[in-house]
Amino acid sequence: MLIGELSRRTGVSARSLRYYEAQGLLEARRGTNGYRSYDEDAVLTVAKIRTLLRAGLSTEVIRTVLPCAGGGQPEFDWCAELREILDGELAAMDAQIDELRRSRGTLAGLLTGR
Repeated sequence: MLIGELSRRTGVSARSLRYYEAQGLLEARRGTNGYRSYDEDAVLTVAKIRTLLRAGLSTEVIRTVLPCAGGGQPEFDWCAELREILDGELAAMDAQIDELRRSRGTLAGLLTGR
């Protein structure tokens, strides 16, 4: 399928699809006319990419885990060795949330004069 059809079927802009390709997340073949052509499984791949982006993962991390993300939406069948990467990402997010809570507390204290 061409990029326009993939965009229509996934609800993702052609610009984003080209970005995913540039980041090594999505593969496209080029026809003799230079147009991108995607396999049918690209629809599920794009859905997985979108889910992983919503989870807060960077495209670099997604590039690492995507080849091992079997199954369909919304559940993934992860390769065991990649759970460690995702556990690390979750721990980093938790640390960021804790830091934001501390910063928020400090700012709220400044505003209330405490």
